[in-house]
Amino acid sequence: MKRYSIKNETTHVHLTEWGEKEFPVIICLHGLGSTSLSFIEIAEELKDHYHIIAIDAPGHGSTPPFKHAEEYEMPQMACWLDNIIDELQIHDFYLLSHSWGSFLALYYLYYYGERVIGSILIDGGYQTKRLGNQSMEEEAAFYEQDFEEYVDSWKKFLDEAAYGSVTRRSKLLDLAAKDLAIEKNGNFYWHARGKTAGYIIQAMHKHETIDLYDALPSTIILLRATLPEHLQEKRQLTSTIFKEKTGCSVKLIPETTHMLHWDSPEIVINEVKSNWGSR
Repeated sequence: MKRYSIKNETTHVHLTEWGEKEFPVIICLHGLGSTSLSFIEIAEELKDHYHIIAIDAPGHGSTPPFKHAEEYEMPQMACWLDNIIDELQIHDFYLLSHSWGSFLALYYLYYYGERVIGSILIDGGYQTKRLGNQSMEEEAAFYEQDFEEYVDSWKKFLDEAAYGSVTRRSKLLDLAAKDLAIEKNGNFYWHARGKTAGYIIQAMHKHETIDLYDALPSTIILLRATLPEHLQEKRQLTSTIFKEKTGCSVKLIPETTHMLHWDSPEIVINEVKSNWGSR
């Protein structure tokens, strides 16, 4: 595993990389509040066959935040991602994304899809805000406050924030969890700040992926979580709309939460191996 930053006049981004450069490339996009290490277990299993590059999004991990809300809007984020890929001199690749990262992935596919060989969404991209019960203002305010909360011990942060309802733990996930926190005066905060979270929620409301569904490739695979039970009805509704409008494959993964790639990394690994060519 290699961690480094690339910088030029317009780009400053932190990356985590596994595998050899001559292998097929997988670009990984994490969810809101996470970092590139979110994919650590999957990457460690695939690194002998793929060149995996996971990106710390703006305001996450070691990538500095954007200064303005509009920079987090989906078309601008897709352009930001394409500039990074150009800087890395990558011509074609696979996309593996989780949660908010999957919203970005769908916008990237819409604008720059000719570069993408295949894409897998991990419980993300299909949760249209239009069928939600919160306004943009309400949801953004909630996330702004939530990301400024803190706990007074590492154990509490690990149990409540990093893992939450995740059904399993491991040493590699513990390492990924450390990437999520900052410590100040004995208290543990999310590394991503409230302003960043609020800007991202606003962007997801402003630019809806549902408006792109008809123009997306039908080769997308969506791995959909099934826990908790009280979200099943809403997930069923939105994923059905996604499947009908895109023609994509939707796979329900039993006993998995929204952190599906932490609950069942082997599912994601097998999907990659089954659907994407390796060296």
